[in-house]
Amino acid sequence: MRIAREEISGPVLSVIAFDTEDEAVALANDSAYGLAGGVWTADPDHGLDVARRVRTGTFTVNGAPRDMRAPFGGFKASGLGREYGPVGLGAYTEYQSIGLPGPETLQAGAERHRPDARPGRAGSARNPEE
Repeated sequence: MRIAREEISGPVLSVIAFDTEDEAVALANDSAYGLAGGVWTADPDHGLDVARRVRTGTFTVNGAPRDMRAPFGGFKASGLGREYGPVGLGAYTEYQSIGLPGPETLQAGAERHRPDARPGRAGSARNPEE
């Protein structure tokens, strides 16, 4: 069904009949998109079980409001990345990776930088003459 497979922006409500919960989850997941979803139920714990099976970036149970501290973004073709929350700050962060030498070199470096070490006398595990 086309309306269930496309990502439609705007005030649209589609009501699709299903016979089993498994069929409803399959209908929800049978799309190239996955921005948001929701379920209304008398049993919020069961709603959480359904939410875990539906592949969307955001899912509400009984219309719960979205927490702005939580990341927001879609799965599949519904965009890349996340907004809001600590995860959303990643776009504004410059990451730096620093490679360090192995443990034997680190130990030698620690010896060189001891406050009581005499310059040029600490040596290293690889070259005692340093």
